[in-house]
Amino acid sequence: MTRLLILCTHNSARSQMAEALTREAARKAGLDLDVHSAGTEATQVKDDAKTVMAEIGLNLDGHTSKTLYDVPDPQNFDYVVTVCDSAAEACPVYPGKTTRRHYPFVDPSGGSLDRWRTVRDQLQVQFEAFVQALKAGRPVPETYADSPTVPVA
Repeated sequence: MTRLLILCTHNSARSQMAEALTREAARKAGLDLDVHSAGTEATQVKDDAKTVMAEIGLNLDGHTSKTLYDVPDPQNFDYVVTVCDSAAEACPVYPGKTTRRHYPFVDPSGGSLDRWRTVRDQLQVQFEAFVQALKAGRPVPETYADSPTVPVA
């Protein structure tokens, strides 16, 4: 089974949304993908993230903010994707078999629900492209801009 870790700073918004969106995309694609998210520090899942995900039928109520060391087998991932610059800079070194990607997204914290929806929708397109690449046996997008179906903000 392919393992994916999505990292952000607080594991409270972008990484949580990306985890749920990726799980759903993998389920729909019939792809056996073990998806986790974590932060460089743990806080709590933001209510606005829960709200905008519920709008599309995904429930974050059972999600908790966690650090890398709270996920199972934290040094054994096939892919590690950072979704904010701070996490990219703090991301630990992984063994050679791990493919790292950096897809930076705007932090929606403190913004309107429309800003949250925009980030959610961008995450959804990006991680659906990621899942489709894995399913097709193609390399996953190198960067956010390399996903031609993703509107670049």
